[in-house]
Amino acid sequence: MKSLIRFIAWGALLIFLQTTVVPLFAIEGVMPDLLTIWLVFVALREGQTTATIAGFSSGLLLDFFSGDFLGIGALAKTGSGFVAGYFYDSFKTAETIGTYRFFFAMFFSSLLHNLLFFIIYLAGTDIPLLRILLQYGAGTTAYSTALSLIPMYWMTRK
Repeated sequence: MKSLIRFIAWGALLIFLQTTVVPLFAIEGVMPDLLTIWLVFVALREGQTTATIAGFSSGLLLDFFSGDFLGIGALAKTGSGFVAGYFYDSFKTAETIGTYRFFFAMFFSSLLHNLLFFIIYLAGTDIPLLRILLQYGAGTTAYSTALSLIPMYWMTRK
């Protein structure tokens, strides 16, 4: 119960930061996704089911607070939490978060999230599909994955 309250508090804080502070760090319209980093952390600590539920909940709340199309973030974050859950190992939870597995879980989860989100979000615009994939999909994935190195190294020092 204590960890559930802690996860909810972190999720709420990160939703607030994602909608207010993170846009200040955008590079050519590409922003890191703090919630996806958090989802990977949740997936590696609690498993696939918890991460999938956390992804749906946080995605829906983020859609609501950011003013985006309602449901796209929920779909993308649900998929992200589901994919990250494949890296879960109940016997090596603490070790997994501080290793390369966290990095790869973050990369694949972020890639799926960004492909789902940006292909649906930018469908019907004049932006070519290749630009959507390279600038927004790959750019946000690289930015978020690079930022995920901070909690990964922080966990190795614990």
